[in-house]
Amino acid sequence: MSPERLIIFDTTLRDGEQCPGASLNRKEKLEIARKLALLKVDVIEAGFPVASPGDFDSVKEIANEIRGSSIAGLARALEKDIEAAARALESAESPRIHIFLSTSKTHRDHKLQKNKSEIIKMATDAIHFGKKFCSDIEFSPEDASRTEPDFLCEVVEAVIDAGAKTVNIPDTVGYAVPDEFASLITHLKQNVCNIDDAIISVHCHNDLGMAVANSLAA
Repeated sequence: MSPERLIIFDTTLRDGEQCPGASLNRKEKLEIARKLALLKVDVIEAGFPVASPGDFDSVKEIANEIRGSSIAGLARALEKDIEAAARALESAESPRIHIFLSTSKTHRDHKLQKNKSEIIKMATDAIHFGKKFCSDIEFSPEDASRTEPDFLCEVVEAVIDAGAKTVNIPDTVGYAVPDEFASLITHLKQNVCNIDDAIISVHCHNDLGMAVANSLAA
């Protein structure tokens, strides 16, 4: 793929619902998905299928109807999540399973209670499992902007080796500023030996009002 190709991944139907007061029913989600497809958005993240029966049904309905855009379902690095995403995406023309796992020290110690080696194994095992259902796997190291840069390089290299086609670098808590976020992406590009074997994307939160600036800087 040409390095000049800009890929638009829209997560209105999933992360957009985390905004205070934002709640979409199945009809509204399908209508938004139709509009995104008309805009020729490359990837539409339709939801988090394991989260609820309603979310599962919405992803399934969008996957069944929308053509021309890849349809993604979010999953934690857990087999039950990945299986739910795969089932919801069965009828998609171009399905994608988007797997995420926390990598920062704060999340490792207090959320997952896992060490670095365990995190890498969880991530690669999840990707191998996901590829049984879907060839297009995206991986996000949650809280990447607060993850030790050298460990983040290890994770990114391992998940690309495992078969992730896209690696998304999220600023999960909206913590980064443009210079440091750009430096993080540069560090990955310079230190992950297989970086060119995957598409690198970013997902920036707007807690400090820096989401657009961070995305452009990256």
